[in-house]
Amino acid sequence: MKKAPNARLMLCLSMAVFGTLGLFTRNIPVTSGELALYRAVLASLLLGGYFAVTRQKLDLKAIRKELPLLLLSGALMGINWILLFQAYRYTTVSVATLIYYFAPLIVTVVSTFLFREKLTGKQIFCFAMSTVGLVLIVGIGDLGSTSPKGVLFGLGAACFYASVVLLNKFIKNVGGIQRTLLQFLAAIVVLTPYVAVTSGFHLEVLDATGWICLLVVGLIHTGIMYCLYFTSVQHLPGQEVSILSYIDPLMAVLVSVLLLREPMTLSQAVGGAMILGFTLWNEKNS
Repeated sequence: MKKAPNARLMLCLSMAVFGTLGLFTRNIPVTSGELALYRAVLASLLLGGYFAVTRQKLDLKAIRKELPLLLLSGALMGINWILLFQAYRYTTVSVATLIYYFAPLIVTVVSTFLFREKLTGKQIFCFAMSTVGLVLIVGIGDLGSTSPKGVLFGLGAACFYASVVLLNKFIKNVGGIQRTLLQFLAAIVVLTPYVAVTSGFHLEVLDATGWICLLVVGLIHTGIMYCLYFTSVQHLPGQEVSILSYIDPLMAVLVSVLLLREPMTLSQAVGGAMILGFTLWNEKNS
């Protein structure tokens, strides 16, 4: 337990940095597919370097057993990033992030079918109230800054993120950082032909600001912060991890409203509070 304070600090830092992702992606003028690919490449290079410097060896025996799930989860992770970046493009960072945080409730509902977990009255209530919050964010009639495409991309990202979380429950023999490196590599394998066929590669359009933002997203947001996240969660109770993870969407809202000057209506603020509040309550022990 001596490591708990440092672990808590690492988790808080990683969540706070994750919450600034939208601020940097706004300044990278490439398609969402390209951005997701470059993110995976840079993070893989950083993690690969980490394994080389620390002389850690991959557990090839365990990897072979889990390889299909690792490849599939990595592919889904890449798609999840594309959809999230698309949501940022079509709506505000705060709205996209709040919709994205509908994912934990999707995991709860789907788990009842995959793992035969009983859905309690509290979980049903939390899901229903979070859905009401989602409706408030989307709005009825005039969507304002929330376009239908932005909502759909955000929900799609939440669904694919939930799929990654569920698949990871089946991966039991490969450690956190090793698993992440392999998932990044799998994402590269899937995203490279996708980008080649769709948008192509346009790194030449990046100016100095674009390059800096791309390096920050790939190396810091993805490579370093993923390492901090997976290292910290090994030393903290699951419920504390769940609670501290909400620093991410709260930071994203602050960045969106205060730095990017993106609009947020009262109903969206209430809806976001409902999603985060009832999702958090759902994750707390009864």
